[in-house]
Amino acid sequence: MAQRKPAIKRELKQAADAAEDITNSRALELLARAGFAASGILHLLVGTIAIRLAMGGAGSADFSGAVAELANQPAGPFLLWASFAACAALALWQTSDAIFDYNRLPAKKKAGKKAKAAAQALVFAGLALTLASFAMGTGSSGDNRRSASDLTLTVMKAPGGVALLVLVGVGIAVTGVVYAIRGFRKSFEKNIVMPSSPQARKAVTVLGIAGYVAKGAVLLLTGLLIAIATLRHHPDESTGLDGGLRALRDQPFGVYLLAAVGAGLICYGLFMVVRARLGKMNQ
Repeated sequence: MAQRKPAIKRELKQAADAAEDITNSRALELLARAGFAASGILHLLVGTIAIRLAMGGAGSADFSGAVAELANQPAGPFLLWASFAACAALALWQTSDAIFDYNRLPAKKKAGKKAKAAAQALVFAGLALTLASFAMGTGSSGDNRRSASDLTLTVMKAPGGVALLVLVGVGIAVTGVVYAIRGFRKSFEKNIVMPSSPQARKAVTVLGIAGYVAKGAVLLLTGLLIAIATLRHHPDESTGLDGGLRALRDQPFGVYLLAAVGAGLICYGLFMVVRARLGKMNQ
């Protein structure tokens, strides 16, 4: 048995090396880059819906609403499945980063990088699942707010659920603040190879600043809604991204603020499309 252990360890290492080689392949990298573009298109659609709401129109200003808009385009099924494949590939790429990469960094920095990659993997996996559900005809944008409220109510009834939801809400809000700080500090520039043209560099920087600040504002609103709804024991007020943007519209000058956030999300979407081409995949 003792002689068998080194052989098992060797086989496990070989399997891990093979998995790492596959997840670092050029083909997967190209598909993962397309995942950034797919995410950008969805953010652009959410921003467009937000502006429409500000102008008195209808729509669900969240990712399920954006996917529904995508499904209604010419060649909708193809766009849905292609976007699903791209987001799934990016989720796999980020999972590989979380498992295999950053091992030579100091322990604290390594843990932070791996945690960020794991969180990104979950985000893109969630987008992929949403796209797949619409592609298979089971998705709907109309019940998204109800689903968010139902999930809040279910978690609140569980032991420790209230504290967990408050922590989740605070975590999302803090993430929003981090996004806004990244925008103001232009720290997003380290994730891409900036173009050589001064005009192009300026355009990318402007898109990044506006996009990250808007994304941060949306996450801050969403997180605060979750935390406040939980503390007030009103799960019906926890309505996700769409509810956060609608709550913004109901504030003084909210129509203008919502339109500005929508424009910012469009900028973020365009930045993500740029990142698909210029982004650093191995950092």
